[in-house]
Amino acid sequence: MTLRILVVGAGISGLAAARGLRVAGFRPDVVEELPATTVPGAGIYLPGNASRALRLLGLDAPLRPLGHLIFRQVFQDSDGGELFEMDVAGLWAGVGESRALSRGDLQQVLLTGVGGEVRYDTVVRDLELVDDGVKVEFGTGAVAEYDLVIGADGRRSTIRDKAGLGGPAVPTGQIVYRSVVAGGPPITDWTALLGRRSQFVVMPMGGRRLYCHADETAGPDTPNPADPLARVRELFGEFGGPVPAILDAMEKVQVARTDEVVPEGWSKGHVLLVGDAAHATAPTLAQGAAMALEDAVVLGEVLKANPHDVPAALSAYEKRRQGRCDQVRERTRERDRTRDVPPALRDPMLRRRGQRIFADQYRGLTEPF
Repeated sequence: MTLRILVVGAGISGLAAARGLRVAGFRPDVVEELPATTVPGAGIYLPGNASRALRLLGLDAPLRPLGHLIFRQVFQDSDGGELFEMDVAGLWAGVGESRALSRGDLQQVLLTGVGGEVRYDTVVRDLELVDDGVKVEFGTGAVAEYDLVIGADGRRSTIRDKAGLGGPAVPTGQIVYRSVVAGGPPITDWTALLGRRSQFVVMPMGGRRLYCHADETAGPDTPNPADPLARVRELFGEFGGPVPAILDAMEKVQVARTDEVVPEGWSKGHVLLVGDAAHATAPTLAQGAAMALEDAVVLGEVLKANPHDVPAALSAYEKRRQGRCDQVRERTRERDRTRDVPPALRDPMLRRRGQRIFADQYRGLTEPF
């Protein structure tokens, strides 16, 4: 049976979903409301389970020369004193490599894996659930019917809203700062310095560049800083370790709020949400892309197994994915609560038990999905 499938969104989750569908023998249409010239500028960290999903999607080979492999995670206090280390290679042994790379490079790998054109500058204006399908109206006024519509359009998903699958994303109380730094100090490990309700994470991403991901806990009424670079230098100016040299080399900072998505359901009729549109969390465990890539693998498998009953396939998909994504959300909240314990209590605890506590937060993710 040939299914008419529309994937809405050409970010990581949308392109991955399209790849998963192609591997399963389907040929989805992919639309994106942004122009083709929009290229993500930050870096990204892919833990071992993300690499496993990319391997199952047949995209591990083009990924291999990109970025920098991460073998250790080093956790330090704000002065640069060691709290504990995690053997990342050992944690994900037999699962996949951990890698930091340019988000744009990952996007390009996924784009080449889709095997068909993405229709950019294309807005979905409306959806109508009809018998055995979905009627889609585009921004041009054109209307088309599909057997399945995949909402892969992120935390602020319009598909989630138009399908009646839940309200807006809920802020988590974090402001995140991202920067790619050239000319900084030599860093070989993923390194996090924990402050008071804040942290500064840096990792090598290849090409003599560092990817920096910093955040602070802030109230819902706290506005985003007008000058993110100045705020990062103010917030982390007293930190030790590699931070002073990184701040000196830092030129541009992106700022964003983090939020969670916990919709009433992931599917309705012949509409399904994937990736951040279904289960966004704060980025603390670096599992956003990993969950989206796993979604893509499972989506292809369930539709290939039951192409004649789309709602049944979507139900099977939710049963396989919801528990795992719920686990990521709970472990993310747990990690954030630990991070926000006052340093006088948190740091001695992490020196004693941090390795076990943090490693345990990934244990279930090493298992098959």
